[in-house]
Amino acid sequence: MNSTPHFQSALANAGLGPLRRAAVTWLQVNLGRKCNQACTHCHVDASPARTEMMDGPTVARVLQILEENPGIGQIDLTGGAPELSPHFRRMVVHARSLKRRVIDRCNLTILSEPGQEDLAEFLAEHQVEVVASLPCYTQDNVDKQRGKGVFARSISGLQRLNSLGYGKPGTGLKLDLVYNPGGAFLPGPQASLQADYERRLMAEHGIVFNALLTITNMPIKRFARDLARNGKTQAYMNLLLQAFNPATVEGLMCRHLVSVDWQGAIYDCDFNQMLEMPVPGKARTIWELEVGALDGAAVAVADHCFGCTAGAGSSCGGALA
Repeated sequence: MNSTPHFQSALANAGLGPLRRAAVTWLQVNLGRKCNQACTHCHVDASPARTEMMDGPTVARVLQILEENPGIGQIDLTGGAPELSPHFRRMVVHARSLKRRVIDRCNLTILSEPGQEDLAEFLAEHQVEVVASLPCYTQDNVDKQRGKGVFARSISGLQRLNSLGYGKPGTGLKLDLVYNPGGAFLPGPQASLQADYERRLMAEHGIVFNALLTITNMPIKRFARDLARNGKTQAYMNLLLQAFNPATVEGLMCRHLVSVDWQGAIYDCDFNQMLEMPVPGKARTIWELEVGALDGAAVAVADHCFGCTAGAGSSCGGALA
């Protein structure tokens, strides 16, 4: 990765200055590394064997930040499987009482895990927006990337969410799906992929959803190791570099969010979190954080940032351009 030009150089060559923050509107909270799956593309290295989980005092401080900063309009709960946190439901209820949007980064199979039998109903009751991983509409591709039997359980989870009103007009229950490429290539055009998903999922499973979000696989953690094993690291980095698109920079998620890890450390994005690249400046944790002080602050960048600016761009909200 170090042999590619630095991301800052790419910005300068495009006539753009150093990457800086706008106002913080988005709090993304990683509740822990524990997950009921171990996907090949996971940049978090989450798995059933992981034990790291956010504790009660850290959760309380996150909620305090949300209370004190009305400009933060949404809280985005992720993991691992965030629903496995004993504090997940507490966070949802509190954030919704503050009239904030709540996003659950849901892997769908969690809906059928023992002890989670009422999870779908809980999400619907509190109007949680579900962003659900479904890297393809075919069983072979999903099971290859996410594990045997995952596709069938994911389809069952989507059907259950649909039965509660998710993805249907007029319900206010938003259901978005996430597409990750199944290898070392960029996502196709988001709009055409969404049309394919809509057609296949409706025809074969009777499933509806609101939007498809395309997210580029980032060359870090588990996916980076897979690239290295297959001798594709440099080729993938070259692909990202050659596809650099300056039009994506304005909408990069690192300009608008604070990423919080399970211990309360803060980062410019979830990917920087996994690489342990702290935010520039003195504040390193949520106990030191003054949200307003981040306006205009520099963003920590490295060559993995080409993953968010390649082609149509990529963020936790899908394509950018």
